[in-house]
Amino acid sequence: MTLEQLRIFLAVAEHLHFTHAAEALYITQPAVSAAIQSLEKEYSVKLFHRIGRHIEIAEAGKLLEVEARKIIDQVALTEQGLRELNNLQRGELKLGASLTIGNYWLPRKISQFKTQYPGIFVNCTLGNAEEICEGTATGLFDLGLITGEVKASLQSCLEQEVVGSDRLQIVVGSSHPWFGQAEILLEELSTTSWVMREQGSGAQQIFEQALQNWGIDPAILNVILVLNSSEMVKAVVESGVGAAAIPELMVEKELQLSTLHAVQVIDSVKGDNVHLEIVEPVWKLKHRQRFQTQISRAFENILML
Repeated sequence: MTLEQLRIFLAVAEHLHFTHAAEALYITQPAVSAAIQSLEKEYSVKLFHRIGRHIEIAEAGKLLEVEARKIIDQVALTEQGLRELNNLQRGELKLGASLTIGNYWLPRKISQFKTQYPGIFVNCTLGNAEEICEGTATGLFDLGLITGEVKASLQSCLEQEVVGSDRLQIVVGSSHPWFGQAEILLEELSTTSWVMREQGSGAQQIFEQALQNWGIDPAILNVILVLNSSEMVKAVVESGVGAAAIPELMVEKELQLSTLHAVQVIDSVKGDNVHLEIVEPVWKLKHRQRFQTQISRAFENILML
Protein backbone atom coordinates (compact mmCIF):
# COMPACT_ATOMS: atom_id res chain seq x y z
CA MET A 1 0.00 0.00 0.00
CA THR A 2 1.49 3.33 -1.08
CA LEU A 3 0.67 6.94 -0.27
CA GLU A 4 -0.19 7.48 -3.92
CA GLN A 5 -2.73 4.64 -3.80
CA LEU A 6 -4.27 6.15 -0.66
CA ARG A 7 -4.52 9.60 -2.27
CA ILE A 8 -6.20 8.07 -5.32
CA PHE A 9 -8.57 6.05 -3.14
CA LEU A 10 -9.57 9.16 -1.14
CA ALA A 11 -10.24 11.10 -4.34
CA VAL A 12 -12.55 8.33 -5.59
CA ALA A 13 -14.27 8.15 -2.18
CA GLU A 14 -14.84 11.91 -2.30
CA HIS A 15 -16.13 12.13 -5.88
CA LEU A 16 -17.66 8.61 -6.14
CA HIS A 17 -16.59 8.74 -9.76
CA PHE A 18 -13.39 7.40 -11.32
CA THR A 19 -13.18 9.99 -14.09
CA HIS A 20 -13.85 12.95 -11.79
CA ALA A 21 -11.23 11.64 -9.35
CA ALA A 22 -8.71 11.35 -12.19
CA GLU A 23 -9.43 14.94 -13.27
CA ALA A 24 -8.99 16.21 -9.72
CA LEU A 25 -5.61 14.45 -9.45
CA TYR A 26 -4.49 15.31 -13.01
CA ILE A 27 -3.88 11.67 -13.88
CA THR A 28 -5.57 9.27 -16.29
CA GLN A 29 -8.74 7.35 -15.52
CA PRO A 30 -7.03 3.97 -16.18
CA ALA A 31 -4.38 4.91 -13.56
CA VAL A 32 -7.15 5.51 -11.03
CA SER A 33 -8.87 2.20 -11.86
CA ALA A 34 -5.57 0.33 -11.65
CA ALA A 35 -4.77 1.76 -8.19
CA ILE A 36 -8.19 0.77 -6.80
CA GLN A 37 -8.05 -2.70 -8.39
CA SER A 38 -4.54 -3.24 -6.97
CA LEU A 39 -5.73 -2.43 -3.45
CA GLU A 40 -8.79 -4.66 -3.77
CA LYS A 41 -6.71 -7.56 -5.11
CA GLU A 42 -3.95 -7.18 -2.50
CA TYR A 43 -6.37 -7.35 0.45
CA SER A 44 -9.16 -9.44 -1.14
CA VAL A 45 -11.85 -6.85 -0.41
CA LYS A 46 -14.30 -4.70 -2.35
CA LEU A 47 -13.72 -1.00 -1.72
CA PHE A 48 -16.51 0.16 -4.05
CA HIS A 49 -19.68 -1.39 -5.44
CA ARG A 50 -20.06 -0.83 -9.20
CA ILE A 51 -23.77 -0.21 -9.85
CA GLY A 52 -24.35 0.49 -13.52
CA ARG A 53 -22.44 3.66 -14.31
CA HIS A 54 -22.31 4.67 -10.64
CA ILE A 55 -20.25 3.51 -7.67
CA GLU A 56 -20.94 3.32 -3.96
CA ILE A 57 -18.38 2.96 -1.19
CA ALA A 58 -18.38 -0.49 0.44
CA GLU A 59 -17.88 -1.33 4.12
CA ALA A 60 -14.18 -2.04 3.57
CA GLY A 61 -13.94 1.29 1.74
CA LYS A 62 -15.52 3.14 4.68
CA LEU A 63 -12.92 1.64 7.04
CA LEU A 64 -10.05 2.48 4.70
CA GLU A 65 -11.34 6.04 4.21
CA VAL A 66 -11.12 6.80 7.95
CA GLU A 67 -7.65 5.32 8.34
CA ALA A 68 -6.32 6.76 5.06
CA ARG A 69 -7.30 10.29 6.09
CA LYS A 70 -5.38 9.87 9.36
CA ILE A 71 -2.30 8.67 7.46
CA ILE A 72 -2.41 11.47 4.88
CA ASP A 73 -2.95 14.08 7.62
CA GLN A 74 0.03 12.73 9.58
CA VAL A 75 2.21 12.79 6.46
CA ALA A 76 1.19 16.40 5.83
CA LEU A 77 2.14 17.34 9.41
CA THR A 78 5.49 15.56 9.06
CA GLU A 79 6.18 17.37 5.81
CA GLN A 80 5.27 20.65 7.45
CA GLY A 81 7.62 19.94 10.34
CA LEU A 82 10.48 19.25 7.92
CA ARG A 83 9.81 22.44 6.00
CA GLU A 84 9.99 24.41 9.23
CA LEU A 85 13.67 23.54 9.53
CA ASN A 86 14.22 26.59 7.31
CA ASN A 87 13.97 28.84 10.41
CA LEU A 88 10.33 29.87 9.93
CA GLN A 89 10.93 31.33 6.48
CA ARG A 90 7.73 29.83 5.08
CA GLY A 91 4.73 27.78 6.10
CA GLU A 92 1.12 28.30 7.20
CA LEU A 93 -0.55 29.19 10.50
CA LYS A 94 -4.22 28.25 10.79
CA LEU A 95 -6.10 30.31 13.36
CA GLY A 96 -9.73 30.29 14.45
CA ALA A 97 -11.12 33.27 16.34
CA SER A 98 -14.49 34.31 17.70
CA LEU A 99 -15.93 37.31 15.88
CA THR A 100 -15.08 40.14 18.27
CA ILE A 101 -11.62 38.77 19.06
CA GLY A 102 -10.89 38.25 15.37
CA ASN A 103 -12.07 41.70 14.34
CA TYR A 104 -10.71 43.83 17.20
CA TRP A 105 -8.17 42.05 19.41
CA LEU A 106 -6.30 39.68 17.12
CA PRO A 107 -5.25 41.91 14.15
CA ARG A 108 -2.51 43.65 16.17
CA LYS A 109 -1.09 40.27 17.21
CA ILE A 110 -1.12 39.02 13.61
CA SER A 111 0.63 42.21 12.45
CA GLN A 112 3.37 41.69 15.06
CA PHE A 113 3.77 38.08 13.93
CA LYS A 114 3.96 39.01 10.24
CA THR A 115 6.60 41.65 11.00
CA GLN A 116 8.80 38.95 12.53
CA TYR A 117 7.91 36.16 10.10
CA PRO A 118 6.86 37.74 6.78
CA GLY A 119 7.09 34.45 4.88
CA ILE A 120 4.46 32.68 7.00
CA PHE A 121 0.94 32.64 5.53
CA VAL A 122 -1.69 33.30 8.21
CA ASN A 123 -5.11 31.78 7.52
CA CYS A 124 -7.65 33.08 10.05
CA THR A 125 -11.27 31.87 10.18
CA LEU A 126 -13.93 33.72 12.20
CA GLY A 127 -16.98 32.16 13.84
CA ASN A 128 -18.79 32.09 17.14
CA ALA A 129 -17.00 30.62 20.16
CA GLU A 130 -18.67 27.22 19.83
CA GLU A 131 -17.59 26.86 16.19
CA ILE A 132 -13.99 27.81 17.02
CA CYS A 133 -13.87 25.26 19.85
CA GLU A 134 -15.15 22.53 17.52
CA GLY A 135 -12.65 23.49 14.80
CA THR A 136 -9.71 23.46 17.21
CA ALA A 137 -10.78 20.08 18.58
CA THR A 138 -10.98 18.51 15.10
CA GLY A 139 -7.65 19.94 13.91
CA LEU A 140 -9.09 22.56 11.58
CA PHE A 141 -7.11 25.24 13.47
CA ASP A 142 -3.63 25.17 15.02
CA LEU A 143 -4.85 27.60 17.68
CA GLY A 144 -8.24 29.01 18.67
CA LEU A 145 -8.91 32.40 20.30
CA ILE A 146 -12.26 32.92 22.03
CA THR A 147 -14.13 34.51 24.88
CA GLY A 148 -16.70 32.49 26.76
CA GLU A 149 -16.66 28.88 27.89
CA VAL A 150 -15.52 25.65 26.28
CA LYS A 151 -18.35 23.13 26.49
CA ALA A 152 -17.77 20.19 28.81
CA SER A 153 -17.48 17.58 26.05
CA LEU A 154 -14.42 19.35 24.58
CA GLN A 155 -12.59 20.35 27.77
CA SER A 156 -10.70 17.05 27.95
CA CYS A 157 -9.08 17.53 24.54
CA LEU A 158 -8.56 21.30 24.53
CA GLU A 159 -5.90 23.07 26.59
CA GLN A 160 -6.94 26.59 27.68
CA GLU A 161 -4.79 29.57 28.66
CA VAL A 162 -5.75 33.21 29.29
CA VAL A 163 -3.85 35.55 26.93
CA GLY A 164 -5.84 38.77 27.40
CA SER A 165 -9.11 40.26 28.57
CA ASP A 166 -11.91 42.61 27.57
CA ARG A 167 -14.92 44.12 29.34
CA LEU A 168 -18.54 43.97 28.33
CA GLN A 169 -20.18 47.40 28.33
CA ILE A 170 -23.92 47.83 28.70
CA VAL A 171 -24.70 50.42 26.03
CA VAL A 172 -27.75 52.30 24.71
CA GLY A 173 -28.44 54.68 21.85
CA SER A 174 -29.19 58.38 22.09
CA SER A 175 -32.98 57.93 22.16
CA HIS A 176 -32.92 55.48 25.06
CA PRO A 177 -34.04 56.71 28.53
CA TRP A 178 -30.70 55.62 30.01
CA PHE A 179 -28.69 57.77 27.61
CA GLY A 180 -26.76 60.30 29.66
CA GLN A 181 -27.18 58.42 32.94
CA ALA A 182 -23.88 57.46 34.53
CA GLU A 183 -25.37 54.65 36.61
CA ILE A 184 -28.39 52.37 36.78
CA LEU A 185 -29.53 50.10 39.57
CA LEU A 186 -29.18 46.35 39.14
CA GLU A 187 -32.95 45.88 39.29
CA GLU A 188 -33.43 48.32 36.39
CA LEU A 189 -31.91 45.80 33.94
CA SER A 190 -35.32 44.12 33.65
CA THR A 191 -37.12 47.38 32.76
CA THR A 192 -35.82 47.77 29.20
CA SER A 193 -35.75 45.82 25.95
CA TRP A 194 -32.58 43.90 25.04
CA VAL A 195 -30.76 42.98 21.85
CA MET A 196 -28.72 39.79 22.30
CA ARG A 197 -26.20 37.60 20.52
CA GLU A 198 -27.11 34.02 19.64
CA GLN A 199 -26.45 31.01 21.87
CA GLY A 200 -22.89 29.84 21.23
CA SER A 201 -21.54 33.40 21.29
CA GLY A 202 -18.79 33.96 23.87
CA ALA A 203 -20.07 37.44 24.74
CA GLN A 204 -23.56 36.06 25.31
CA GLN A 205 -22.23 33.32 27.58
CA ILE A 206 -20.27 35.87 29.64
CA PHE A 207 -23.26 38.23 29.95
CA GLU A 208 -25.64 35.47 31.04
CA GLN A 209 -23.10 34.19 33.57
CA ALA A 210 -22.70 37.72 34.99
CA LEU A 211 -26.47 38.09 35.34
CA GLN A 212 -26.69 34.80 37.23
CA ASN A 213 -23.81 35.84 39.49
CA TRP A 214 -25.78 39.03 40.26
CA GLY A 215 -28.86 36.99 41.13
CA ILE A 216 -30.79 37.75 37.93
CA ASP A 217 -32.34 35.04 35.80
CA PRO A 218 -31.52 35.93 32.14
CA ALA A 219 -34.93 34.57 31.16
CA ILE A 220 -36.71 37.53 32.78
CA LEU A 221 -35.10 40.07 30.44
CA ASN A 222 -37.26 41.33 27.58
CA VAL A 223 -35.22 40.12 24.60
CA ILE A 224 -36.68 41.56 21.40
CA LEU A 225 -33.90 40.63 18.94
CA VAL A 226 -31.29 37.85 18.74
CA LEU A 227 -28.55 38.45 16.15
CA ASN A 228 -25.49 36.42 15.13
CA SER A 229 -23.10 39.38 14.83
CA SER A 230 -22.00 41.89 17.47
CA GLU A 231 -21.66 44.46 14.69
CA MET A 232 -25.36 44.03 13.93
CA VAL A 233 -26.21 44.28 17.63
CA LYS A 234 -24.20 47.50 17.89
CA ALA A 235 -25.87 49.04 14.82
CA VAL A 236 -29.38 48.18 16.02
CA VAL A 237 -28.79 49.61 19.50
CA GLU A 238 -27.14 52.71 18.03
CA SER A 239 -30.32 53.32 16.04
CA GLY A 240 -32.30 53.41 19.27
CA VAL A 241 -33.56 49.86 19.81
CA GLY A 242 -33.07 48.56 23.36
CA ALA A 243 -29.87 47.96 25.28
CA ALA A 244 -27.06 45.46 24.74
CA ALA A 245 -23.92 44.11 26.42
CA ILE A 246 -21.11 44.61 23.90
CA PRO A 247 -17.33 44.11 24.20
CA GLU A 248 -15.59 47.38 25.01
CA LEU A 249 -13.15 46.91 22.11
CA MET A 250 -16.07 47.20 19.70
CA VAL A 251 -17.61 50.42 20.99
CA GLU A 252 -14.63 52.65 21.80
CA LYS A 253 -15.22 54.90 18.78
CA GLU A 254 -18.99 55.10 19.26
CA LEU A 255 -18.57 56.03 22.92
CA GLN A 256 -16.13 58.80 21.97
CA LEU A 257 -18.56 60.11 19.33
CA SER A 258 -21.50 59.80 21.79
CA THR A 259 -23.57 57.76 19.35
CA LEU A 260 -23.61 55.13 22.10
CA HIS A 261 -23.56 55.62 25.85
CA ALA A 262 -22.28 53.13 28.45
CA VAL A 263 -24.04 52.80 31.80
CA GLN A 264 -22.48 51.50 35.00
CA VAL A 265 -24.55 48.93 36.92
CA ILE A 266 -24.57 49.35 40.68
CA ASP A 267 -25.87 47.07 43.41
CA SER A 268 -27.41 49.17 46.16
CA VAL A 269 -28.56 46.15 48.16
CA LYS A 270 -24.98 45.33 49.27
CA GLY A 271 -24.48 48.89 50.42
CA ASP A 272 -22.14 51.64 49.24
CA ASN A 273 -23.43 51.23 45.68
CA VAL A 274 -21.08 48.45 44.57
CA HIS A 275 -20.05 48.82 40.91
CA LEU A 276 -20.56 45.62 38.93
CA GLU A 277 -18.11 44.78 36.16
CA ILE A 278 -18.29 42.17 33.38
CA VAL A 279 -14.76 41.13 32.50
CA GLU A 280 -14.26 38.44 29.87
CA PRO A 281 -10.95 36.60 29.49
CA VAL A 282 -9.51 35.94 26.04
CA TRP A 283 -8.71 32.22 25.87
CA LYS A 284 -6.07 30.56 23.73
CA LEU A 285 -7.09 27.01 22.80
CA LYS A 286 -4.97 24.19 21.43
CA HIS A 287 -5.40 20.45 21.17
CA ARG A 288 -3.73 18.53 24.00
CA GLN A 289 -2.43 15.71 21.79
CA ARG A 290 -2.09 16.98 18.23
CA PHE A 291 1.38 17.80 16.92
CA GLN A 292 2.20 21.45 17.57
CA THR A 293 4.18 23.13 14.83
CA GLN A 294 7.10 25.45 15.35
CA ILE A 295 5.00 28.15 13.66
CA SER A 296 2.14 27.86 16.17
CA ARG A 297 4.63 27.96 19.06
CA ALA A 298 6.12 31.16 17.63
CA PHE A 299 2.64 32.71 17.46
CA GLU A 300 1.93 31.68 21.05
CA ASN A 301 4.96 33.71 22.09
CA ILE A 302 3.47 36.75 20.30
CA LEU A 303 0.17 36.26 22.13
CA MET A 304 1.92 36.53 25.49
CA LEU A 305 3.58 39.90 24.70
